[in-house]
Amino acid sequence: MRGIYSDQHMQVVLLDTPGVHKPKYKLGERMMKAVRQALSGCDLVLYLVDATERFGAGEEYIISLLRGSVLQTPVFLALNKIDLLQKDELLPLIAAYADKYDFAEIIPLSASKGENKERLLQLIYRYLPEGPSYYPADMVSDLPEPMLAAELIREQALRLTSQEVPHSLAVTVSAMEERESGLLYIAANLYVERSSQQAIIIGHKGAMLKKIGMAARQELERIFGCRCYLELKVRTKKDWRNNSGLLDQWLPQE
Repeated sequence: MRGIYSDQHMQVVLLDTPGVHKPKYKLGERMMKAVRQALSGCDLVLYLVDATERFGAGEEYIISLLRGSVLQTPVFLALNKIDLLQKDELLPLIAAYADKYDFAEIIPLSASKGENKERLLQLIYRYLPEGPSYYPADMVSDLPEPMLAAELIREQALRLTSQEVPHSLAVTVSAMEERESGLLYIAANLYVERSSQQAIIIGHKGAMLKKIGMAARQELERIFGCRCYLELKVRTKKDWRNNSGLLDQWLPQE
């Protein structure tokens, strides 16, 4: 996903890659292809780490990917959630990561509290090459509205069902139109791979689907700035993560 940050000094185009992982499905292979494409064409890499998580095999894999992809590109290590650490935990954590890779900058920060946010922006400004502004100053993403709506709905579904249906859930928007009343009508399908996952999304007597719909509608109204009517349906598509035809339809194409 492409996001745009603009202020009085700069405009930055941010490519938010899929999560880095060793793929087990065709979906995962496409996600990792997108990661490698993003790394090969960028001017700066922001490697965001949860400072409360221990360094493990996942971090080793990401650092090996960086070594093989971006040797000439500066890499920032952004250690997030430092507000949750004890004072004596931060310096050893920084040292452990610095020993693994030659980061251009290491920035401890707290996104929720805004700590070191300005420092991060200053460093991005210092490292990025000069160039034109490609987007209007008030634009925050070039994602088509139906895809943005689908992602907002998926976010709420995952948040409310915890880790029970992570990558097994896909959301597509089948209709999106403004009615004469000014109401934005959105119809979306939530796809899972198994009937047991469908039962989780729907919940007892539809309670979970109602919660997802209410949370997603509030977020959609905040983003689009108007009242929304949201119609959700849950469908099962067995093994959709290995279905090339469905992936061609559902995933954004460059």
